[in-house]
Amino acid sequence: MTAYSRAGALTSRHLNTVAGLGLGAVFVLAGLAGFFVSGGHHVVGQSGGELLGSFQVNVLHNLVHLAVGAGLVAAAIASSRAARAANTAFGVLYLALSLAGLFLVGTAANIVALNGADNALHLVLGLALTGVGLRAN
Repeated sequence: MTAYSRAGALTSRHLNTVAGLGLGAVFVLAGLAGFFVSGGHHVVGQSGGELLGSFQVNVLHNLVHLAVGAGLVAAAIASSRAARAANTAFGVLYLALSLAGLFLVGTAANIVALNGADNALHLVLGLALTGVGLRAN
């Protein structure tokens, strides 16, 4: 099957691979960039450095970004089926995290320094990844 249908649109198989590679790379870059702003903050805790001036991160949050990014990239490289599964799984995970984040901010359970901007971004990422992953073949 080619990457493009007769109408020229990306097939869902190709879209899942591209999304997994692209968003996976962004997660890896965010994880690496986070280490530049999270110095001087606790490894685990409610506060952290601000990435791009809005998103709080600490070392654990950075490690989560690196793990998610690596998972998305590895799945996208493995196969379109693996990319689809990873996009869906991480999408649902991020949707759940965006909801949980509403209750975690300002509590001792907020060990990855979530804030409102993080919650909004997690909602958008969750919707995007889940939408791409569940798109029919």
